[in-house]
This record gives sequence, structure tokens and C-alpha cells, in this order.
Amino acid sequence: MKLRYLLLLWALFYVELAQAEIYKIVDSKGHVTYSSTPQRGAHTLQLAPLATKKHVKHRSHANKEAANFPRVDRATQSKRDDQRKQILDDELSAERKALVKARSDLLDAVGDSESARDTIQAQITMHVKNIKALKTELSNLKK
Repeated sequence: MKLRYLLLLWALFYVELAQAEIYKIVDSKGHVTYSSTPQRGAHTLQLAPLATKKHVKHRSHANKEAANFPRVDRATQSKRDDQRKQILDDELSAERKALVKARSDLLDAVGDSESARDTIQAQITMHVKNIKALKTELSNLKK
């Protein structure tokens, strides 16, 4: 325990030594140079102390807060998980249907302008990405 205090005092002393004075030198051409070593014609800058970070809560305090957080029973959580899975399944089904329709629209747009086809292609890309994301979410659900 005494070693901790000794190290703490040494660290505080070392930090105090590490604080160097800053000198500002302006040469005859007006160029400004800053240095930590004094030179002829240099002026010492009086700098305000740097702002420090706010104290961060200790991890054990955060764990105490988490322990006091309201919890739900297994049956309620299972019901919520089932509802979430059903919602994701419904969304996946809707995205698949929208993808089929967009692909059909692209085939029907053969004679349309290039910008119209590009818009439909962008919709197809979006539906494919949405399907991939929904499948990922479904695979991440607890079994």
C-alpha cells in the first residue's frame, strides 16, 4: 500500500517537472518560432493550464446501476423475442415480394429511358441489401 502512495507522489512530482516553459521568438523578418529552450530576444509565454477530463464513473458503480435496472421474467422476454422474430419474418417476406416486383418492373422497362431503368436497378439493390440485413438479424436472434 505504501508503494502505491510513493508511486503516486513520484508521478505527481514528475508531471510537475515535465511542464516546460514555452518561449516565443520573432526574428527580423517577422517569422514567429516557439521553443522550449530560452534564446536571446525570446519572451516567455504565460499559458493557462489545460482543461482536464471529467471524472469517469468507476466500473463497479456502473455495475451497481445495472443491477438496479428493471428486469423482465423469462416468459415476458420469450414473448418479446417471438414478436420480434415474427416482425422480422414479415419484413423479410415483404422485401422478397418487393424484390420480385422490382425485377419484373425492370424486365418491363426494356424500352424505357436509361434513368428509369437505373431507378429500378437502385430499388433492386436496396431490396437485396434489406433482405441480407433481415437475414442477419434473424440469425442473431436467440434460439
